[in-house]
Amino acid sequence: MAKADYYETLGVSRQDSEEEIRKAFRKKAMEYHPDRNKAPHAEEKFKEINEAYQVLTDPKKRSQYDHLGHAGVSGAGGFDRPFDGFDVFGGFGDIFDSFFGDATGRRANQPQRGADLQQRLVLKFEEAVFGVEKEVEITRIERCRRCSGAGNEPGSKVNTCSTCRGNGQVRRTQRSLFGQFAQISTCPTCQGKGSVIQTPCQTCRGGGMERRKRKTAVTIPAGVQGGMQVRLTGEGDVGRNSGPAGNLYIQVDVRDHNVFTREDFDLFYRLPLDMAEAALGVEKEVPTLDGGMETIKVPQGTQPGSEFRIKGKGVPHLNSSRRGDLRVLVDLQVPRNLSAHQRKLLEELANSLAVNGKGKEPPEGDGDDGDNSDKGLFDRLKGAFS
Repeated sequence: MAKADYYETLGVSRQDSEEEIRKAFRKKAMEYHPDRNKAPHAEEKFKEINEAYQVLTDPKKRSQYDHLGHAGVSGAGGFDRPFDGFDVFGGFGDIFDSFFGDATGRRANQPQRGADLQQRLVLKFEEAVFGVEKEVEITRIERCRRCSGAGNEPGSKVNTCSTCRGNGQVRRTQRSLFGQFAQISTCPTCQGKGSVIQTPCQTCRGGGMERRKRKTAVTIPAGVQGGMQVRLTGEGDVGRNSGPAGNLYIQVDVRDHNVFTREDFDLFYRLPLDMAEAALGVEKEVPTLDGGMETIKVPQGTQPGSEFRIKGKGVPHLNSSRRGDLRVLVDLQVPRNLSAHQRKLLEELANSLAVNGKGKEPPEGDGDDGDNSDKGLFDRLKGAFS
């Protein structure tokens, strides 16, 4: 069933100010509060009013709702958790409390979800590409080992609270300018637990929880990138009163590699070539991240920045058998310091290019002495720079 529009729920327009929304909320809350309205639908209507009020009086949530509707406030972006929202009858702050007091009737022994935790993990380049299992040490809240979370010293008695008779709540009737209201609040004697500990646990001092260090194994899937998160469900803080545990989120950072760089699922390798190799063509061995070598053929006349691909030697796709490519980029190496012999050969080449025209392939030979041909000159250059 689709949710009603928040503005319609409160009877306001999208242009109304926050103060006008508060006034409309007061009026609606008085009309549908379950202590005053005994109609079957009153409690559900009250929940809708509360939810609409909480969203429209929060500038950030209101902006998200105006742009995206209910989808904009129905999920929390970081941890894949549903919108935490607020308590059905609580969460109003001083506005609502001034009318009704603590109308939640919440008990301290209700199940509460444990908090989420975050841990940073630095991976080597290869570990991020191929996946790895790591052990991380975290400090989290767990049930006290001495009292098993009960809070009392083992063997000691726990008495039922005499103030609330174990209910955890006290009910009082109070009058206001709006009439008579029943106010339900947390028991001040037992703080809503319904029981009173006579001898608190020596370890947790009655809290039932303690901080402990724990080592946890985490499997990093192949293909992760820096900035990604890996979620370990239920490895966060333990919940109270049998509530579910929170999650542990592993924040992944990846070190740079001294040879390869990465872009999405492709790896890049810069292949150094000298001028003679680029001009004449050559076969070259290229290292792969797997640890092997691949041979590629560089054709004659290869230009700086040219790219060659080796299929399937890149990064694995997440949760897939597919892999990206290894992309080999030509890095033309121009010598900074020349010997006299190298300079003479390059001058001969420059003269030859000026005569024969730029862009022409070296002729196979034009006389009995191959070393006097352009092809012979390139061969001598190759030997001089290798």
